[in-house]
Amino acid sequence: MFHWLSQVFAVTGLNLRTLGQRRGASLATVFGVAGVVAVLVAVLSIAEGFRRTMTVAGSPDTAIVLRSGSDTEMTSGLQRDDTNVIAEAPGIRRAGRTPAASAELYVIIDLPKRSTGTFANVPLRGIQPGAYQVRDEVKVVEGRRFREGTNEVIVGRAAAAEFKGLDLNATVRSGQAEWHVVGIFEADGSIAESEVWCDAGVLQPVYRRGNSFQSVYAKLESPQTFDRFKDALTADPRLDVKVVRETDYYAEQSEILYAIITGLGTVIAGLMAVGAVFGALNTMYSAVSARSREIATLRALGFRSGPVVLSVVAESLVLATAGGAIGAGLAYLAFDGYQAATLNWSSFSQVAFQFAVTPKLLVQGIIWSLLMGLVGGLPPAIRAARLPVATALREL
Repeated sequence: MFHWLSQVFAVTGLNLRTLGQRRGASLATVFGVAGVVAVLVAVLSIAEGFRRTMTVAGSPDTAIVLRSGSDTEMTSGLQRDDTNVIAEAPGIRRAGRTPAASAELYVIIDLPKRSTGTFANVPLRGIQPGAYQVRDEVKVVEGRRFREGTNEVIVGRAAAAEFKGLDLNATVRSGQAEWHVVGIFEADGSIAESEVWCDAGVLQPVYRRGNSFQSVYAKLESPQTFDRFKDALTADPRLDVKVVRETDYYAEQSEILYAIITGLGTVIAGLMAVGAVFGALNTMYSAVSARSREIATLRALGFRSGPVVLSVVAESLVLATAGGAIGAGLAYLAFDGYQAATLNWSSFSQVAFQFAVTPKLLVQGIIWSLLMGLVGGLPPAIRAARLPVATALREL
């Protein structure tokens, strides 16, 4: 066994030391693999960034109440009497006698993007004062909170960066009303940063919503009180509602786009990988052909087929791994944290998010490079092992 391993290390070392003699073909393989990995990681970082933005929004001790049968706030509707009953349900956190709950409206306004000037859907959310208790991660970092009963709004940091007209002290016209931006807020990078917030009582008449809302957000005493809160509401004959954890609600909204981007990214990378594999095959076949006499000499000296096969595969894996590392590194430097916006298919509104090149994606890219190296190196390795010794030695 030791003798066999020593042959493997000896032949592999010889192969790697002669890489400089095949610099052109080797670099072609490295950069071919690097391109595949860079594209794969970059595309998947879009899906990962979107999902991170959506899931960061969720808190296990926050519940969302919608009308029964509704999948999103856009299709929900609740009357004020309903929201009052919900706010008095057991399990809600309270500051004195004030429940940490907010009945809210959700409408869409059209604003131009800063990058292209094209109009896109931006969420305008009407909230009640309890919203700041429910979403305690929200912090106004520029300006101030809006005053109740006025046409003032505060804007999420991501929305202000992505869309025109949402700068501090700017005025936005929508829904036959003018809205004055008095603050910019952050929310730990969650989806809330893609929204514009105003007073729900002011938003209702502007969009002719009467005395209705679309959802109630409630901060619970603890995650464990969710079932008690849910059971109390669903058993109340005055209500016809569904109750979901905020974490589950936003995770479900991210699934469609995540699946689409991941699927397309994998297909694109797969097609590119075919080209990279052919490049690796060409490189390794050329290497075997150029060293046929050397391989035959080793075989004549007693080297077995196994070490020859492993040495050629090892060379292919080294080239592919180098390409994978380069591609993953380029994707990280170019795309990690890159700001973008895309359509949330559940609410048909824009969500601003940042690409996320995570360690998991980097490892996934390296695994892809290893697979390409293995597929590209195995057939030439088998050919090298089967090379007739007598035929090759005649060329000496």
